[in-house]
Amino acid sequence: MIHSFLLIGQSNMAGRGYLHEAVTVDVGHIKILRNGRWVKMFRPINPDRSFSGVSLGERFAERYAEKYGVDVGLICCADGGTKLEQWQVGGALLDNAIYQAKLASRTSTIAGVLWHQGESDCNESLSSTYEQRFMPIMKELRDKLDLYDVPFLLGGLGDYLINYADADLRTYNDINAALVRIAENNPMTGFVSAKGLTANPDNLHFSAQSLYEFGGRYFEVFEKIQNPQKAFFEKDMNDATIRSAMELL
Repeated sequence: MIHSFLLIGQSNMAGRGYLHEAVTVDVGHIKILRNGRWVKMFRPINPDRSFSGVSLGERFAERYAEKYGVDVGLICCADGGTKLEQWQVGGALLDNAIYQAKLASRTSTIAGVLWHQGESDCNESLSSTYEQRFMPIMKELRDKLDLYDVPFLLGGLGDYLINYADADLRTYNDINAALVRIAENNPMTGFVSAKGLTANPDNLHFSAQSLYEFGGRYFEVFEKIQNPQKAFFEKDMNDATIRSAMELL
């Protein structure tokens, strides 16, 4: 059985690392969803724009396959430049991600969700409400896809944004603080720090090398927060039991 992961958010989840700087990964056990079918991974894995590039999902999948000896499927639904309001419940982006994940679940077990978004919400008015606007999105994904027992990983924004031309993006730490609170206050949810990672010359997108490192960090947080007693590898607990266990956390 393929273990799959839903990758959603904006451009830094889609991946903008330059392809000529890409670190080689072992694609032997990595697949991507195309037209409802699994195909062997090729770059870019999330071609939302003509300039799409390397994604953090590549290294995450490689680490996962190495650790667990299974095929890993990536459900890539990120869309560059999107604000959180565009991911709200009932909107096209979230509905598409749920639909793609349901297609993937026919031939895989969804093992987690990888989220990276926030640059487009870097201003005082939007960042102050990020947490309350995000929570319905995570709930909708868990409810509609029955993902009560898998990690939901939230990636931090890069410190390099302090050097970006638009002063609004220099408020990125407000988004990071909201993401940390969400991770601390919700079960099976983790924050992945981007501290020390570097950018392309645009000071907006992570470099290929940093995305490689970031993907590894996502995997390390995944390992820390998953509960082995409810692991999807041993589906010996029915859905009702899982929900009851989650309510006690």
